[in-house]
Amino acid sequence: MIEKMTKYSFVLLHGCVNDFLTSLKEIGMMDIVRSSKPVDEVSAGMLAEINSLKRQIERISDDDYSRDETFNSLSSRLAEEKRELQLRQPWGEFSCDDIKRLESNGLTLSYYRIASKRFDPSFTERYPIEVISEENKYIYFVTVSDSGKVSVPGSEECAVPQGPASETLRSIGEIQSELDARIRTLSKEKENIPALNSKLSNLESSLQIYLAKCTAQPAAEDVIETFVGFAPTSADGKVQDALNGMDVFYFNEPAKAEDNPPIKLKNNWFARNFETLTGMYGMPVYDEFDPTPVLAPFFLLFWAFCMGDAGYGLALIGVGFLLKKVDILGLKEHWRLVVTLGVGATVIGFFLGTFMGIPLAEVSWIPQNVRNLMLAGKLEFGSSSYDVAMVAALAVGVFHICLAMVIKAIGLTKRFGFKESISTWGWITLIVGGLLVAAGALTSILDASVTKIAVIIIGIVSFLGIFVFNKPGRNPLLNIGAGLWDTYGMVTGLMGDVLSYIRLYALGLAGGMLGGAFNDLAVMTLGDNPTWHWIPFLLIALLGHTLNFAMSCLGAFVHPLRLTFVEYFKNSGYEGKGTEYNPLG
Repeated sequence: MIEKMTKYSFVLLHGCVNDFLTSLKEIGMMDIVRSSKPVDEVSAGMLAEINSLKRQIERISDDDYSRDETFNSLSSRLAEEKRELQLRQPWGEFSCDDIKRLESNGLTLSYYRIASKRFDPSFTERYPIEVISEENKYIYFVTVSDSGKVSVPGSEECAVPQGPASETLRSIGEIQSELDARIRTLSKEKENIPALNSKLSNLESSLQIYLAKCTAQPAAEDVIETFVGFAPTSADGKVQDALNGMDVFYFNEPAKAEDNPPIKLKNNWFARNFETLTGMYGMPVYDEFDPTPVLAPFFLLFWAFCMGDAGYGLALIGVGFLLKKVDILGLKEHWRLVVTLGVGATVIGFFLGTFMGIPLAEVSWIPQNVRNLMLAGKLEFGSSSYDVAMVAALAVGVFHICLAMVIKAIGLTKRFGFKESISTWGWITLIVGGLLVAAGALTSILDASVTKIAVIIIGIVSFLGIFVFNKPGRNPLLNIGAGLWDTYGMVTGLMGDVLSYIRLYALGLAGGMLGGAFNDLAVMTLGDNPTWHWIPFLLIALLGHTLNFAMSCLGAFVHPLRLTFVEYFKNSGYEGKGTEYNPLG
C-alpha cells in the first residue's frame, strides 16, 4: 500500500535556511521539493564537479582502462602502426631518398606480389624485376623500367610502401613505451579511489542541501523564505516535536494527489521483498493502487513455473543464504527475495514433477497418491489432449488478466468516478461474467435455463456498457464507433496477452528437459562397471546443471517481469509515474 503523507509548509528568516536544512537532515524524514536542474551558477558548478569526479572514478576503476581517452588514443595509434608494419615488412630496408632519385631520372618503380607456386624463375630474365622477399607463400618483387609500368602475368599490384619497416618498428616501440607508462599512471591513480569516493559523497550531500534551499520561493526579498516538504503521516509526532524546537513557522495538512507527494510503499514482510520490482517500472502516483501486493504472489508463481525444478529451488535457497553472508554483485540486500523465490520454485517444482532434471512422476519409490498431485499427464478436450502444465499456465494467465481488469475498473472508479469507468465495467461483465457462467455450465452447477438467462443478462449489460454508455453525454453513434474500435483492440490484444503465458509452461519444460539431457549424458559415461568414470560423471552433471540453473534463473527473471510489466500493468491501467520518497539524511 501507499503510505499516507503529510504536507508541511515552512516560513523562516532567510539567514536561518542553512541551519534549518541541516536540522531536517538530522531528522531524516522530510522530503523537500527539489529543482529538477541546477538553478544558478553555484549549483551548476557543483553538479559539474560531481560529474567530473564520477567520470574520473569510472575511468580509473576499469581494469581494461577503456574509459581513459589517452589510453584509447595510444591503443588506436599502436594498432595503426602494426597494420602499417604488415604493409612495409615484405619490402625490407630501403632509402626513400634513393627511390626519389630513381624516379627523378625517369624510372618507374612498381610493386607486386605473386603466389610462390605461380612464380617462374625465368621471370627474372624476361622482365626487369628484382625479388625483395618471400613471405606467407607469396613472393614480393619490384619492377624498374624507363618505359612505364611493367605487367607480370599472375601477379597483383601492391600499395607503394611509405618507408622502411625499421621506421614503423621504432614508432611501435615508442608508442608501446607511452602506453606502458600510461597504464602505470592509471594503476597508481587507483590508490586515490577511496578519497575520491569520500569527496564525491560530501559534494553530493552539499548539493542536495543547496538544491533544497534553492527551491525556496522568496515571499519577501532577502527577508523570509518558504519551503514545502513531505513526511510520512505515521511519523507526524516525531517530526513535529523536532520542528517545534526550531526557530521556524510551519503548518501541516494531509497531502493530496494534486500536491504530487513523494511515494513511500508500506507492505507486509512478504510483499516488501518485491518492492524493488515495482520501483524498476516506476512508483505509483499518490491516488493509484500500489501494485506490489498483487505483483508479489504472481511474480513468485511465474518465477517458480519458469524455473520448473524443485532441486534448482533448493539451490536458489542456498544462494539466498549465501548472499546474506557475502555481497555478490551487490545483491546482499535482496537475499530474502532470493530465498523466497527459491521456496516458491521448490514447491511448484515438486507439483510440476521435476527434481534436478529427474521426472518425479516416473520414480517408482514415490507413493502413487503423491504422484497424483503432480501436474503430469494430459487433459482430454474432445478429440484433443493437452499437457496439464500448459493448461494450468493458461488458466493462471486468464485469471491474472481478469484480476488486472477488475483492479483497473476499481481504480478508475475510485479516481475519476463511475461514469469514466463504465466501458471497463462492461468488458469485465462480458469477460469475467462469461467465464464464470461457462465454468458453471461445464461443471453442471448451472442448468440450461439458468445459463441461458445469465448469458442474456451478461450480453445486455456488457453491450450497454461497451457500446452505448462508454462515454455518457456523447453522441450515441460516436459511442458505438468507439465501442467497435475498443472491441477490435480488446479481442486482438487479449488473445495475444493470454497466449503470452504459455512461456511459463515452455520455459519450465525446457529447463526440465535440458536438466534431464545432462543427466543422461552424465550416466552414459559410467558404463557397466564404473571406477574412474565417476569423475566425468560428476563433472558433466555439475557443469551441466550449473549452466542450466543459471539459464533458468535468467529466464525466470526476464519473462515474469515481462508478463508483469506488459500484460498485467497494461490491463490494470497502472501508470507508474510517481516520485520515490527520498528524505534529506
